[in-house]
Amino acid sequence: MINYVLRRILAALPIAFIAITLCFIVMRAAPGGPFDRERPLPPAVMQNVLAHYNLDKPLWEQYWIYVSGVLQGDFGPSMTSYDFSVSQLLAIGLPFTLMLGMIAFVLATAVGIIAGIIAAVKQNQWPDYILVFAVMIGVIIPNFLMAALLQLGIGVHLGWLPAGGWPGFSIPHLIMPVLVLSWPHAARISRLMRGSMIEVLGTNYIRTAKSKGIGERLILARHAVKPALIPVVSYLGPGLSYLLTGSLVVEQVFGLPGIGRYFINAALNRDYGLVLGTTIFYVILILILNLLVDIVYAWIDPKVRYR
Repeated sequence: MINYVLRRILAALPIAFIAITLCFIVMRAAPGGPFDRERPLPPAVMQNVLAHYNLDKPLWEQYWIYVSGVLQGDFGPSMTSYDFSVSQLLAIGLPFTLMLGMIAFVLATAVGIIAGIIAAVKQNQWPDYILVFAVMIGVIIPNFLMAALLQLGIGVHLGWLPAGGWPGFSIPHLIMPVLVLSWPHAARISRLMRGSMIEVLGTNYIRTAKSKGIGERLILARHAVKPALIPVVSYLGPGLSYLLTGSLVVEQVFGLPGIGRYFINAALNRDYGLVLGTTIFYVILILILNLLVDIVYAWIDPKVRYR
């Protein structure tokens, strides 16, 4: 098991290096810059500003300076929020983003697994049809459109929940953002769980257990759920990363104080440091989540450890 984990870690390192390099090149190749204004700065001021952010150096030297800082946990300065570094802005917005993403993840995973089991057991009956309809709605409608529809319908016209903002920790202000984030995730998990559970329920050892008179609930709990969870576990890592990255848009729509607000504003203002730092942070986070999923997958299916 230890060798398996070490191999996964060593395989993730070059991916992280390639991701950092590509992000750096794309950001530098994009037209415009963080200091472009309708009224240009005086040449002497512009030269001092470029020198302060190392933008006057050759591209390879800028890359080396940035990578050296990232290896030390420093994502560089923000070019628009002058009083904060990128690491400080990430530290400010990260707790809320993680809280929002983890609440949506836990809720969507639990609902998706339970709904998938019920739909598989009640195959081609009304619970199965309701699940298929919910999955279709969750997958087809993008989260920014779903957020706008809920804001307009529930928040503005009906007035049941706040349409946005964050006055402090408030459960009513979290309900709609969590629903927007968790619905597509729960829909995908339920679809995976349904298909996997139907396949498991059709295997020979399940038929043997039924022929011995074992109750349906006991068969599901002891023999069917764990092997049916394998495809779901494989999706949890990418699913959680999808929730965390999708929260960028949701936070902006609902006016929430997470990383999304900083990232969107930085993209509009061409803040190289903040956009690049946020992107690389998410890449590293996704690699860590995928590593954790691989470990859990190997625990569920020991044969994976030797492949």
